[in-house]
Amino acid sequence: MKLKLAPVEGAVAAPQGFRTGGVFCDIKRLGTGKGSDKGQKLDLALIVSDVPCAVAGLFTTNQVCAAPVKVCVPRTAKGIAQAVVINSGNANACTGRIGMKDALAMADLTESTLGIPRGYALVASTGRIGVNLPMPQVRAGIADCATQLGHSVDHANRATEAIMTSDTKPKQVAVQLKLGGKTVRIGGTCKGAGMIQPGMSPTGARPAALPSGVPAGLHATMLGFITTDAAVEARTLQKALTEAVANSFNRITVDGDMSTNDTVLVLANGLSGNDRIKSTKHKDFAAFQAALNHVCLSLAKMIVRDGEGVHRVVTVRVSGAKSIAEADAAARAVGNSALVKTSWHGGDPNWGRIIDALGYSPATLVEDKVDIGYSDPGSKKILWSLRRGQPTKATFAELCKAAAPDEFDLHIRLNLGKGEAVLYAADLTEAYVDYNKGNVADPTTLGG
Repeated sequence: MKLKLAPVEGAVAAPQGFRTGGVFCDIKRLGTGKGSDKGQKLDLALIVSDVPCAVAGLFTTNQVCAAPVKVCVPRTAKGIAQAVVINSGNANACTGRIGMKDALAMADLTESTLGIPRGYALVASTGRIGVNLPMPQVRAGIADCATQLGHSVDHANRATEAIMTSDTKPKQVAVQLKLGGKTVRIGGTCKGAGMIQPGMSPTGARPAALPSGVPAGLHATMLGFITTDAAVEARTLQKALTEAVANSFNRITVDGDMSTNDTVLVLANGLSGNDRIKSTKHKDFAAFQAALNHVCLSLAKMIVRDGEGVHRVVTVRVSGAKSIAEADAAARAVGNSALVKTSWHGGDPNWGRIIDALGYSPATLVEDKVDIGYSDPGSKKILWSLRRGQPTKATFAELCKAAAPDEFDLHIRLNLGKGEAVLYAADLTEAYVDYNKGNVADPTTLGG
């Protein structure tokens, strides 16, 4: 099937019937860490549908999860929602009973202000852990934002800005396609730059898994919000989102840290008028799945490229493992090795560090069967540094040139089976350390 996707503007406001906006309400106050002392930086957003939506979600599998995640999991399981309220500057994590009360209050106030049914609002938060929300500011922000909702590109941009923390760039995308003769749009926005190695599941329970049941990895917060005017039954929407996230957000790492708040939500309001997709066997499901995959992967890659201090992005491609699980383990050992990541930053094609990481990973490895090589992104022309466990005739200068671009692919063949995995990883730089170490004498320098 050749999918015809056309890019459109408007991100989460692009699909029919969705309004959004963002406001400044001073949540990023002194004591909430980086982002505190930045003037009037937007810090609260609303995403609202004109009508109730089918909803699906995936959530952090961190055993310490934030109050908004605890609110969203049972609400999403009911399959219906109409709005999402998001704040940045405060994670509302490890805040106990007060945190739960505050998260529920955010949802309740959103529902009453917008005039939508009880239980139809979802909540997400991002920022410093262990600090109570400044609820007077949050209440004022919800009331203010509700009066400023709209369908325009600017409204979408404001919502995207309002969910950002250490992000340096907005992350958003929207596409349209035909489903049964009807024009359908899917739009998305996300945030994330540090504390990034999501391993999300529909319930937040471990293990996060690929549709095949293979573990997808339990490793600042990443939040993703997707809207569509496609008509999709909630259970089918959940299956589609689980598949899309397994191969996108659950395939990225910046620093190997899973957040307490990781969340991806999709709302489908059906206003495009397409024939409702009630199962994975529906004639339009494959096209919808492919479009959703595209949106999720596009957003996920934006997170890695904007990772804290990131200079190089490396796609780690492992093949020939004994299983998919072992391929995944091998990729993550390499992608999260501090020694490998710092060599990437220096442009050093140090395959010795790579094979060392492979050796201590849970994956089965036979030294004299391992191949390691480099290529341009997506290219099949590979410069091999190691073949069957032995150095090739490739010169150091040639290997340095292959590892010099801002983005390249690292190919690892274990030659033991059919297991494959891909991981979108980043280098480790001095800038990452400088950003995250902070200065305890100045609380505004402390990260989340």
